Amino acid sequence: MRRALRRIICLPLAITLALAAAHLIGQADGDAARERQTALALEQQGKNVEAEDAWRLYLKAHPSNPEPYAHLGLLEARQEHYADAVPLYRKALALNPAIPGLRLNLGLALFKGGELKQAIVEFQSLLKSQGPASAESQRLTILIGMAHYGLAEYAEAVPYLQQAAARDTRNLPLRLALAHSCLWSRQFQCVVNTNHEILSLDAESAEADMLVGEALDEMKDRNGAIEQFRAALKVNPKMPDAHFSLGYVLWILKQYPEAASEFQAELDNNPDHAQAMTYLADVDLQLGHADAALPLLEKAIKLDSEQELAHLDLGILYAGAGRQDEALREMKEAERLAPEEVDVHWRLGRLYRTMGRKDEAKAEFDKANQVNKAADQALFDKINNSRAHPPQAQPPAPESPEK
Repeated sequence: MRRALRRIICLPLAITLALAAAHLIGQADGDAARERQTALALEQQGKNVEAEDAWRLYLKAHPSNPEPYAHLGLLEARQEHYADAVPLYRKALALNPAIPGLRLNLGLALFKGGELKQAIVEFQSLLKSQGPASAESQRLTILIGMAHYGLAEYAEAVPYLQQAAARDTRNLPLRLALAHSCLWSRQFQCVVNTNHEILSLDAESAEADMLVGEALDEMKDRNGAIEQFRAALKVNPKMPDAHFSLGYVLWILKQYPEAASEFQAELDNNPDHAQAMTYLADVDLQLGHADAALPLLEKAIKLDSEQELAHLDLGILYAGAGRQDEALREMKEAERLAPEEVDVHWRLGRLYRTMGRKDEAKAEFDKANQVNKAADQALFDKINNSRAHPPQAQPPAPESPEK
């Protein structure tokens, strides 16, 4: 009887406790829902700090929920705190890798934060799941290409940028990035081809003319390069490096007075252009104007101490003035910067011989001979290789139909 009575008494108590627990759980769920809605509202209002506090409060009650981590990452990214956003995105992905848009946000945070190699990994993973003709595929292709571009991996950037440019026929900045990548990866015909597309979008693009000029210069088409650089200057006489680039080609062709005019024009646009200053001084040296060259070279080295030609020319001037120790210092620096330059070894050998240091002079002359032999061998190998692999036969052009 007592046991039955105890069961009767305990049963209502258990029901009461269960009801109380259910009420508390419901109340907790309601509080969590309100906290979540508050966090979302603050986020939508752009109140980033308050929204972050609200999401962290929600996170304490739901530590295994990926949503607060994802939103906290977004808030950090909005404030350009990309390094802080990345681990939050990664935590959300670890909890639920299927959240839409989350991996893209991670990739963008890595991209904007300068972690380009890691960004490429994320973008390539996403690209595999996209249809080749989709807008998202185009976006990811551009991002991968530009990430390689930012890493100076220009050869790797080219196919992505080419693919993206082919899909977007009106995108001028994309084609300029492609042309630069082609130039810096020494794909010169690609530069020329891309230039035609650029000019169809902007018939007076000084930058496009510059790019083609640089490509033609690398291809040893000096006259073509001069024409392109002049075209760039016609469009924009203040185009950075345009006067210098034109002057450099003229300098190669030993057209010194014309080259000097272009180097001076570059300095008029940019008085601290160290390369223009160096080559203008070299022209003065070639024309026998040592007094004009000396101050230019000394200033150029202060602006940029990594210029082999400036150190070499300064060494030549010091040697001519009997300042042998200073000449030796400058020529040895030129040798450090350009160990494959024959003229550097030859000039240094002559200086050593003048100083009575015969063994060191011989060593420099030997180095000059070795560099010459290496260059000759490379040319010989190139010729032999072309003979061993003649151009493939081309199919004849179709005959014109008879009238």
